[in-house]
Amino acid sequence: MTIRVMLVDDQMLLRTGFRMVLAAQPDMEVVAEAGDGAEAIELLRSTPVDVVLMDVRMPRLDGVEATRRICAAPDAPKVLILTTFDLDEYAFSGLKAGASGFMLKDVPPGELLGAIRSVHSGDAVVAPSTTRRLLDRFSPMLPSTGKELPRKELQRLTDREREVMMLVAQGLSNGEIAARLVLSEATVKTHVGRILTKLDLRDRVQVVVLAYETGLVRAGGGGAA
Repeated sequence: MTIRVMLVDDQMLLRTGFRMVLAAQPDMEVVAEAGDGAEAIELLRSTPVDVVLMDVRMPRLDGVEATRRICAAPDAPKVLILTTFDLDEYAFSGLKAGASGFMLKDVPPGELLGAIRSVHSGDAVVAPSTTRRLLDRFSPMLPSTGKELPRKELQRLTDREREVMMLVAQGLSNGEIAARLVLSEATVKTHVGRILTKLDLRDRVQVVVLAYETGLVRAGGGGAA
């Protein structure tokens, strides 16, 4: 199955680079390009797309608001946020808006292609090293209100599930969590699935967001006291 990709970035040179990388893949096709979020939303009305590569800072309509509007629509494509990290302070907001993950713009081509395939298959892309750096920086920006209700929701989890949730939020992969807790990857995957179901979350990206919002995990990667 060919993955239909839309490129959304106000820098044409970057779009050209991404398009060349994707065009060389037998299972991918760039079906649309947009210079800002408003144009992307307009194109999506007439162009079937599976995955949107979304820049954050753009004129007219930024990537965060565009992601929010796109993900709110029925049968919405998956959105993969592209961030420069040092300049963007909105990537975390993009995840809260419904993005299935984020990657750095200077990511090696192989990792970008793998991320697109993962998102298309229904997985979330939260690269461990990127997660730790981004969330440690962005977590102080999270709202300080509304924590009590989510904390009560977390009481639905078993002790093991809470432990797995904290490790997911720290950016560990299923394999790393399995090694840390001396479990099989299949068991970890089962725990993650139960966490998603109990907390009514879409994917592990939302697990990360909730863990930081509720204080289950704090800046620096540690668990709450």
